Amino acid sequence: MAPDMAQSIAHIPGLPRLIAFYLTQFHPIPENDAWWGKGFTEWTNVTKAQPLFDDHYQPHLPTDLGFYDLRVRAVRHEQIALAKKYGIDGFCYHYYWFSGTRLLNQPLDDMLADPESDMPFCLCWANENWTRRWDAAEHQVLIAQRYLPDDDLEFIKSLQPFFADGRYIRVDGKPLLIVYRPQHLPDARRTVSIWREYCRSAGIGEIHVCGALTHGNLDYAQFGFDSGVEFPPHNLQNRNLAKHVAFRAPFSGYVVDYREIAETYLARRYASPNVFRGVFPAWDNTPRTGNRGVVVLGASPRNYECWLAQAIGKTMEDFPGEERLVFINAWNEWAEGCHLEPDRRYGHGFLQATFNARNQPFGQRRFAEEAHSVLSDHAARSLAADLQAVFAYHAHLTLGKMAAWLKGYPRLRKIARRILNRGR
Repeated sequence: MAPDMAQSIAHIPGLPRLIAFYLTQFHPIPENDAWWGKGFTEWTNVTKAQPLFDDHYQPHLPTDLGFYDLRVRAVRHEQIALAKKYGIDGFCYHYYWFSGTRLLNQPLDDMLADPESDMPFCLCWANENWTRRWDAAEHQVLIAQRYLPDDDLEFIKSLQPFFADGRYIRVDGKPLLIVYRPQHLPDARRTVSIWREYCRSAGIGEIHVCGALTHGNLDYAQFGFDSGVEFPPHNLQNRNLAKHVAFRAPFSGYVVDYREIAETYLARRYASPNVFRGVFPAWDNTPRTGNRGVVVLGASPRNYECWLAQAIGKTMEDFPGEERLVFINAWNEWAEGCHLEPDRRYGHGFLQATFNARNQPFGQRRFAEEAHSVLSDHAARSLAADLQAVFAYHAHLTLGKMAAWLKGYPRLRKIARRILNRGR
């Protein structure tokens, strides 16, 4: 449902800007072709997803925008028009930079060169390894963050064209840069010092460096940053309900209640208090991680609207008169079940909820309290199925290691391929 034509985006004094994280992996690149197969994009993971239990909402499939390709300029324009219509004030693009190598950068570069893409934006450096397990752990690293001696300077130089753009999001007049894993920087304070010095010398001026509160990090100040940003569902502190779900195959991940996550985040306080609040509409990354994933139950437009409205309201109360942002994870993380873009189940529901929360942040709302139908005290697991899953997991790791080893021996690799092809 679109916003009522009589309605408009509210101009509420002190209202934070709503910034949605944005993924650019919806177009093929040579690296993904090599690692995952010809033509791989994020849609590959999305469309192969299967329900893991009864009433499990998978796969998530798009409606209005379809299975788009971000190399198409018209797609970007349509996304921007839709986001603005429902009250999104800007996108935060994930920026993939590996010692001078950039990945998934074409949509970002095209946007920068296109003045008709009139959407404010900022960047989040996704400074983690790409691995075959999609979790940045040290399992078959596809491309690593090496943090070479010249990387600090070369990285900030790569951002200069973006910082200079009039659409770039600023906080108190300073270009905003988010670092996804500040704890991975070998010497974060030195890195930030180099960034700041270069920006001053290049005429950019002061910058605002923000650390994502991810992977156990709860304090941005220890790195010499200016602020932090919540990145739910990172740093979960909620009960795992997986044992109460009748999975169709053994499951080693987490099942969490949406309301519990939202209330935990709304109540959370930090030692260093300059933290931008974050919310998500829904979460289910099993299309990427399978039985190691995180599934959030109770995600709905109603519950999301309640969380977002409270995040906006608390931001206005905690920082009266200050320029603030609230982040939404995410605009289009389809393989993590985390998207505002319309899908076949909810249509424009999450977008309408964004509009409602933004226009009436202090309206009366309550989280839904109904019990989750998939939860049971009698969810059974069999020993045979569990053993089969363990064997399959380790067999997959072993085959992966063999494949990595064979890359160093092209002739053996060709022989192995011939043998496998004959067996099909």
